[in-house]
Amino acid sequence: MTINETRELFPHIKEGKIYFNHASTGPFSTRVLSVLDKQIKEKTIGEIDGYENFVTTTEETKSLLGSMINCVPDNIAFTDNTSNSINILAQGLTWNDGDEIILNDLEFPANVYPFLNLKDKGVNVKIVSSKDGIIEAEKLMEAVTEKTKLISVSYVQFLTGYRIDLEKLGAFCEEKNILLCVDAIQGLGAIKLDVQKCKINFLACGTQKWLLGIMGLSFIYVDDNLLQKIKPVYAGWLSVENAWNLLDYNLTYRPNAERFQPGTLNAFGIYILNASLNIFHEFGLNEVEKSVLSNSTYFIKILADLGFEPILKDVNKDNIAGIVSFKHQKANQIFKTLKDKDIHCAVREGMVRFAPHFYNTKDDIDVVADHLKNLK
Repeated sequence: MTINETRELFPHIKEGKIYFNHASTGPFSTRVLSVLDKQIKEKTIGEIDGYENFVTTTEETKSLLGSMINCVPDNIAFTDNTSNSINILAQGLTWNDGDEIILNDLEFPANVYPFLNLKDKGVNVKIVSSKDGIIEAEKLMEAVTEKTKLISVSYVQFLTGYRIDLEKLGAFCEEKNILLCVDAIQGLGAIKLDVQKCKINFLACGTQKWLLGIMGLSFIYVDDNLLQKIKPVYAGWLSVENAWNLLDYNLTYRPNAERFQPGTLNAFGIYILNASLNIFHEFGLNEVEKSVLSNSTYFIKILADLGFEPILKDVNKDNIAGIVSFKHQKANQIFKTLKDKDIHCAVREGMVRFAPHFYNTKDDIDVVADHLKNLK
């Protein structure tokens, strides 16, 4: 699939919108509209139940996710959002008084509050300070003590777009017998991620952003060793083996990550994610990453040339992903002016945040640059 063929799949482009807000929510494609239309018809005048087809689509979707992050489907479970995904880990582990968790001061709250909520279990949360909008792997590693049990970090920081060196951090955590939890929501779908290479024990990722899915659907990856150490906080009829022996009441958890799926899943969300993941695979995951990085690098250069001082102007290219931000005293005014021109970005903590995806082009960025020239 070519870039032009891909752009044909997104109606907002034909409507004249320039969408650079994938770090918030992604737009629907015609593939998604088609599958939604099909499911609505199925639920109104078709078979209505359609459970067998849903099970097949769920298995296929897990396979597509598994090939994206390099794991088998058995290590993946669907959830409803990133916060609850991380709570599965936080509440499911056995904690001892004095255990330590390391976070940093650039984390989105979904990766903070589930761990702060462990205070009554005697868990100490250490928050490492960033510098100039950047949190390096080395800073987290330096904060480790003999009490450190877990490090949790975003693959890509939601505010600045900094991509941490997960491979270095994962190798360190494995050596020190520390669990590594990764919030992948701002990276996956934009850039590649290999959970095996990065030694990730637990990963959480909502699907509504770069994966071009819908709010209300997330997934987790749990490695084999950790799978046996997390006790499911919630038990439901679908989290047990032989679930269809309805009157057996045998609380024997499934041997895989599906033990964390206690009940009915977000069917529409899974059908939508399936349609979007197929677009990524048809375009090519390597090509997706190449395009995202090309757009981000170009955007950073354009902003720097205009004097807007992007946060990631001087970082190594390996630490760039899809988010490009700059701080400005007129951030809200810039956001409003661009929105009036049907250019969609975001404002977070006094920063203007752009998030171009793989189907965006440098021509889109040039249009933004033309408007920014008059907004300094």
